[in-house]
Amino acid sequence: MELSEWCARASRQDCVDEGWRIFLLGVNREPAQGPEGIPGVLWTLRLAVPQNCALSPMDGSRDPHGEDHLFWTDYDGLASIASVVNEPCRSVDDIKKLRLITAVKTPYLECGRFDLAAYDKLVRCQILNKVEGIIVGGTTGEGQLMSWDDHIRLIAHSVTCFGDEICIIGNTGSNATNEAIKATEAGFDVGMHAALHINPYYGKTSRRGMLEHFDKVIGMGPSIIYNVPGRTGQDIPTEIVEQLAKGKHFAGIKECMGHDRVKHYAERNIEVWSGNDDECHDSRWIHGGRGVISVVSNLVPGLMHELLHTGRDDALNARLQPLITWLFKEPNPIGLNTALSQLQVIKPVFRLPYYPLCQAMREEFVKIVNDIGREHFIGSEEVMVLEDDDFKIVDRY
Repeated sequence: MELSEWCARASRQDCVDEGWRIFLLGVNREPAQGPEGIPGVLWTLRLAVPQNCALSPMDGSRDPHGEDHLFWTDYDGLASIASVVNEPCRSVDDIKKLRLITAVKTPYLECGRFDLAAYDKLVRCQILNKVEGIIVGGTTGEGQLMSWDDHIRLIAHSVTCFGDEICIIGNTGSNATNEAIKATEAGFDVGMHAALHINPYYGKTSRRGMLEHFDKVIGMGPSIIYNVPGRTGQDIPTEIVEQLAKGKHFAGIKECMGHDRVKHYAERNIEVWSGNDDECHDSRWIHGGRGVISVVSNLVPGLMHELLHTGRDDALNARLQPLITWLFKEPNPIGLNTALSQLQVIKPVFRLPYYPLCQAMREEFVKIVNDIGREHFIGSEEVMVLEDDDFKIVDRY
């Protein structure tokens, strides 16, 4: 049996029903190697193993967190490493309960590759401030600038490192239905808890085409659909959402069309997360929304948790508005990337076509941070006004 066939059967309920056991397959750790030349573990693929396949623990071997024995097997000529999955199952109902979800930033090294050490610190900060979920590789995380291989690797890394502490929602949507299906299958194979799906953009489709697209891509596991006409050029009609909501894998919608749309869905018991940080307080406390999928929570996760969980707070909402306005003066994620660089929690590296905010806006950000209070922002270093030459702009990555 080929490795691709093993992975294709990964983490499916029908595999369990047919007597397949679910494991994690370790992949590609360099320069360290496992026994007999087998690669060690850096990130993991979910793997279904037949019940009649013998597994033998390797003496002294550990998983990435040092908790479980690793196993190796030789089945139909395939030698592999695997560790028993101890991962909580995230149901559609679990996803529906999430209040604050951060569309997390993807930081880079100077060469343009992922800075996973910085990424892990960002996610850890979200967890410590009681954020309940993260979107991996969304627009904010610059999934549009990633290959699908890198995209799925980042989802897998997030699951492996944080999947038992925070809900991992992979942005596996695409304007090509075929790509969205393959990416979503791969995302669930590596253990993501839910998928985020956008409607086909640029090459727009008909209402029937949109419905058929969503019907095909949300059938693999818990899914949130995302309506942002400002980016896609096409609104998702309410009647399509209401029809999709009848499906067993539909968790809700991230909605950027304002309070009236949020209220419409809330009145029909459809979970809706605001996609607009400036509106999320009122959407939550006045119009019946579930919560927010947020950009600003990358910077002030504690204050955003307070805004969404502790009751209506018009004063706190007003206090955050200057920061939110600043953050979106240029298309997201330009402001966020600039802000995190100035807070010294990521390297000041931009992948083109994104480019840092101008000097005047960088100076304005320092004033905003001081007005709100540096202690409310992530990181512990002083907020800086970076010079143009401090930024590294990468055009090949």
